[in-house]
Amino acid sequence: MTVTIREAMTDPALFGDQFGGDSWEAWRALLAAFYGLPLTDAEAEHWNALTGRESAPQTPHDELWLVVGRRGGKSQAAALLAVFEAAFRDYRDRLAPGEVATIMVLAADRKQARSVFRYISGLFESNPMLARMVVREDREAIELNNRTAIEVHTASFRAVRGYSVACCISDEIAFWRSEDSANPDHEIIAAIRPAMATLDGKLVALSSPYARRGALWDAYRRNYGADSPVLVAQAASRTMNPTLPERVVSDAMERDPEAARAEYGAEFRSDLEAFLTRETVEAVTRSEPLVLPPMRNTRYFAFVDPAGGGQDEYCLAIGHMDGERTVMDAIHARRGVPAEITKEYAGILRDYGIKHALSDRYAGSWPSDEFAKHGITLEPSPRNKSELYVDALPSLHSGAVELPPDDRLASQLTALVRRTSRAGRDTVDHPPGGHDDRANAAAGVLASIRFEPAEFVIATGIPSAM
Repeated sequence: MTVTIREAMTDPALFGDQFGGDSWEAWRALLAAFYGLPLTDAEAEHWNALTGRESAPQTPHDELWLVVGRRGGKSQAAALLAVFEAAFRDYRDRLAPGEVATIMVLAADRKQARSVFRYISGLFESNPMLARMVVREDREAIELNNRTAIEVHTASFRAVRGYSVACCISDEIAFWRSEDSANPDHEIIAAIRPAMATLDGKLVALSSPYARRGALWDAYRRNYGADSPVLVAQAASRTMNPTLPERVVSDAMERDPEAARAEYGAEFRSDLEAFLTRETVEAVTRSEPLVLPPMRNTRYFAFVDPAGGGQDEYCLAIGHMDGERTVMDAIHARRGVPAEITKEYAGILRDYGIKHALSDRYAGSWPSDEFAKHGITLEPSPRNKSELYVDALPSLHSGAVELPPDDRLASQLTALVRRTSRAGRDTVDHPPGGHDDRANAAAGVLASIRFEPAEFVIATGIPSAM
């Protein structure tokens, strides 16, 4: 017997107790339409409001992109879709001997992945019929007796290779970050599509919106309101989850209207834009080598972005002027004991004949004290991180810069976001969940070289010659 997504959500013997109430009405209408089911009049109203389309769907869709506000039920919906695709659809006639159909759930980070997996596991445990289908379960996968498995991964293009994917569910795709890729969402989606070809798999992406860029924005811009096999829906948090207290949204609006309109209103932020394009960074990046060795009769500059441990990297950037071009010779990044890294970096600075360097102004006094033990004078930058980025921008756009071929540096630079405040002031920083340690060190050394005569030497007392 074939079970539809609507029946799975409403049948008391399946998930009716969780998804059958009035609060899930909008979700039921949207998912029914995604699978090409006829809609009731009430469901059609939800369909029109959520998708911007006038005509009801006649056939199933290949892809579903959901722009839904925070706490709108996205993780529960992702778990439901994973279980539905795994337990109620049969792929065995298209599987080779020993092959397994994989329902892959990709999450922004480990915390989110664990959250989604708990929902998935809970749906199986709550239903005796489905519980009997489970052959094996561990912390990240559930294997069923119908040659189907559900696996949860953090978002990585490496995670999707080598699988036969029946459905890929991309949770919070607008917030996927990678230290190894400037465009992780696009690269992962490009890698997953061939993996779904054999089983005619479905792609489902759910996220709160962020800036007007990335795979979610591209899908929204091209397909929202259009008659397309790619279905895009947009809904505020309380539209999809009427049980969310209105005061939560109103309080957020009072604190930060722009952020609240994105988080709870599902509107892409108009106050954010990309600071640097991938093309701009690639155009000024040399092919090799990663590190340029010291040269005689060359004055070098350095900028340090210290870290006291944890996930942040302790970074050192070194550069010099070559005519009108600013050349970054090296970017070093380490994690570990700060005192040991400082000793290593002091040795590198001496190799380049550097006795004075600048550092991030928020690092406190310990980096200066630690470098002083090794004969290096470290001064805080007279400009904050955001100002350093803005200072470096013109030379990056004009091509008067040469960067080393460091993938993480390129990723961090292209992930930077320019935010315009209500007062009209621009700030530049990494996006939520991101890092910019290498980018900060790079911008610092580029600015220290460009502005050294007027601002950095006088302000910090760095001598004009070594």
